[in-house]
Amino acid sequence: MREWFVIATENAILIIDMMALVVVVLATIEAFWRGLAVLFRPSASNHDRREVWLRYARWLVAGLTFQLAADIIETSITSDREALFRIAVVALVRTFLNYFLERDVAEVRGRQRPATTDEA
Repeated sequence: MREWFVIATENAILIIDMMALVVVVLATIEAFWRGLAVLFRPSASNHDRREVWLRYARWLVAGLTFQLAADIIETSITSDREALFRIAVVALVRTFLNYFLERDVAEVRGRQRPATTDEA
């Protein structure tokens, strides 16, 4: 029974890690192309640039969340301290990304509010 559990867990970890890889790769490709478009568009504003990076940051957080899920599942089949350390590091990175992402989103919203009230 334990062998079946370990095999199922290892397969789940592999699938979730592959999902995270797909999310990060696609997000990076999208951010690259959108970033180039904004960079070479003469009418692009700082807001346009920030939107590209905010969208990219959201996808990176999603990828890190998937990786964290895989690491948490991995701890169910190992008692290795290295795995626990890796989870702690990923969780810390994800926490910092979430913090800075939320701060940037709040900053963008704050800049957009005065523009919409002036137009009304």
